[in-house]
Amino acid sequence: MLNQVKAIFSSRRSTWPKRLYGHGDPIWTLLLIFGSLLVPLLILAVGWMLWNQSAAARAEFGWNFLLPTLDANWDPIASNFQAWPFVYGTLLTSVVAIALAVPMSVGVAIFLAELCPSWLRLPLNWMIELLAAIPSVVYGLWGIFVFLPNIVAPVGSLMSKTLGQIPGLAPLFAGPMPHSGVSRLGAAFILAIMIMPTITAVTRDVLLSIPNSQREASLALGSTQWEAIWKVLLPYGLSGILGAILLGLGRALGETMAVTMVIGNSITGKPSLLSPGYTMASVIANEFAEAVSELHSQVLIEIGLVLFFLTLALNVAARLLVWSVARRTLQEVRS
Repeated sequence: MLNQVKAIFSSRRSTWPKRLYGHGDPIWTLLLIFGSLLVPLLILAVGWMLWNQSAAARAEFGWNFLLPTLDANWDPIASNFQAWPFVYGTLLTSVVAIALAVPMSVGVAIFLAELCPSWLRLPLNWMIELLAAIPSVVYGLWGIFVFLPNIVAPVGSLMSKTLGQIPGLAPLFAGPMPHSGVSRLGAAFILAIMIMPTITAVTRDVLLSIPNSQREASLALGSTQWEAIWKVLLPYGLSGILGAILLGLGRALGETMAVTMVIGNSITGKPSLLSPGYTMASVIANEFAEAVSELHSQVLIEIGLVLFFLTLALNVAARLLVWSVARRTLQEVRS
C-alpha cells in the first residue's frame, strides 16, 4: 500500500514541470502585458500627483507664473512667485550643454568605432563608462574647486570681452564674469561633461551595429574613410544618434545636485549666460525642505509639474523625430 502511494506522488511530481511549461507562455505574456501597462500608469500617477498637489498655486497665479519677464520676483515671505527665471535657466543650460557635448561625443564615438587601434579601444571604453558612473556630487565638487575657477572663469571673461560687445549677443554674454566661475555657463559646462559619456557610449554602439557591407560598398566605390563615415555611416545611424542625444538631453534637464553646486542659486531675471542663476530642479532641491508656507510648497510642486511636462514634451518630440528619420532611412535603403 505504501509503495502504491509513493508511486502515485512520484508520477504526479513528474508531470508538474510539464504542466508548468505548458502554461508558461500565457503566464509570461500576462507578465509582459502587466509590465507594459505599468509604465504609462506610473507616468499618469506622477503627473496626477503633481497636478493635484499644485492646485492652489495654479489657481493663485495662473499663467503669469510662467510668463517671461525681466523683473520676475520670487519672495516666499510676501507669497509672490514667478518661475520664469528657473525655466529660462533650465532651458539655457541644457541647450548650451547639448551644443557643447554633441560634437565632442559624436567625434569620440567615431574614433572608438572606426579609427581607434584595437589595443586602445577597450581601455577607452572603460574610461567612458567610468565617467558615466561618477556621482553628480563628485562632479559638483570638482567643478567648484578645479574646473570653474581655472577654466570657466577665463572662458567667461573672454566671452564677455568679445561676444559681449556684439549688439545682438550682448544681453546673452553681458559681464562681468564672477571670479569663482559660478554661473549658468559653469553649469552648462558641467552638464556637457556629465552627458558626454552617455551620448558617446550609445553613438558608439550604433556605429558598431552598422553592417560592414555599408563600409565595404562605400570604400569600393572610391570613397575615402572620412567620406564613408560622413556620407554613409552617420546618415545610416542617424536615428540611433538622435536617440543618444535624447538620453543626454533628458539627463541635462533633470540634473540637480551638480547644477545646484555650480550655478550660483541666484534668483535673478538677468538673461546673461555669465551670471549666476537657478534651474527648476535646483530650486526644488534648495527650498522644498524649508518651505515657509503651504503655498510655497505647492508653488515648488508646480515647478516640478512644469519640469515634468517639459521633459515629457521634449521626449515625445524627439521620439517622433527619431521615428521619422528611421522611416526615411528605411525607405531609402529599400529603394
